[in-house]
Amino acid sequence: MAETHREKGLRREIGLGLLVFYGLGNILGAGIYVLVGEIVKISGYYTPLAFVVACVVVLFTAMSYAELSARFPLSAGEAIYVREGFGREGLALFTGLTIAMSGILSSATIMSGFYDYFALFVPWPKYPVTFSVLAVLTIIACWGIKESVRIAAAMTLIEMAGLLMIIYVGMGAVSEDFVPAKLIPPLDLGIWEKIILGAFLAFYAFLGFEDMVNIAQEVKDPARTMPRAILWVLLLSTLLYMGVAFVTVAVIPPPELMEPGAALAQVFERATSQKATILLLIAMVAVVNGALIQMIMVSRIFYGMAAKGWFPRFLVRIYAPTGTPVRATVLVGALIALFIILLPLVELAEATSWLILIVFTLVNLALIRIKRRDPHPEGIRTVPVWVPYTAIILNLIMLGVQTASF
Repeated sequence: MAETHREKGLRREIGLGLLVFYGLGNILGAGIYVLVGEIVKISGYYTPLAFVVACVVVLFTAMSYAELSARFPLSAGEAIYVREGFGREGLALFTGLTIAMSGILSSATIMSGFYDYFALFVPWPKYPVTFSVLAVLTIIACWGIKESVRIAAAMTLIEMAGLLMIIYVGMGAVSEDFVPAKLIPPLDLGIWEKIILGAFLAFYAFLGFEDMVNIAQEVKDPARTMPRAILWVLLLSTLLYMGVAFVTVAVIPPPELMEPGAALAQVFERATSQKATILLLIAMVAVVNGALIQMIMVSRIFYGMAAKGWFPRFLVRIYAPTGTPVRATVLVGALIALFIILLPLVELAEATSWLILIVFTLVNLALIRIKRRDPHPEGIRTVPVWVPYTAIILNLIMLGVQTASF
């Protein structure tokens, strides 16, 4: 079958509902099953509040992304925003490559994690299993944006069902020693320091909303749909996180949490007196879903940057029957496979998360510069200029904390 040139473009087939599930699947992932216990170690009974603080930190950058995604509904979103804000193609290329590298590393890391779960059930060799799953995901990503996002949405529903199950069984097994007053912190600087430190860790549970903008060219009415989807995703993920955090500290007093990395499994087992096998299966689904969503996202970054002439032109071609950038998608799959072989890359992954905060800062600075030139474009819902300024301050604080921890 013949391929078409870029003039045919990507197909706008994603509505608000599918976009919200796409974003939720990217944010939730398998990390929350491990992350909650680590935050409880730091913030104790104030873990739900730590998630609220993290949400507030993320909210300002999310609002900036919402406006920019409406102004420039294009693939390779962050790179486009930086190019429009600063007029520097080199800076835009750095931005796009940083986001793409974070997605590839994330996919490679979580695909290796998938095998760790899989091996608990069937002890088959690592690379044949991992590469077989990766090949299937690559085929799904090439299949078509509507089809691949529908599959991602179905897996996201399974992820959400797992978290809702934890909340449900946990609400029926609250410890006799727990009282709601324990969730309210006193005006004590030492206590609030622990809450803030927990919020710094919880911040990473919200990363992923920014990847939504990279499929903007495949979204119906993106100027309206994308901003609404970003805010819905942030709201729903916050409610889920707060619910999970609440039952974790209400069912198991923080001093009794034996294995922070398996906190939700402990909650489930204490509440039901059963092994948490179902959570392992759901975590496997979450891992696969995260890898699929990252693969879609990175392929659109490659496509968008190729369309701007910043990447090799062969990546800009769309395969006519599926309406997807097959060449870019296959390249992404190959890169993920390469990094699976090269793992572990702990230091590189930490450096990449540090670079993401720099990208957030650049995106907010770009919005400030764009708003000076065109403060209120017709048909675009804008945010007050203090929103990106606040986001920059919060991101720089996060950068300082992470730099100090290196």
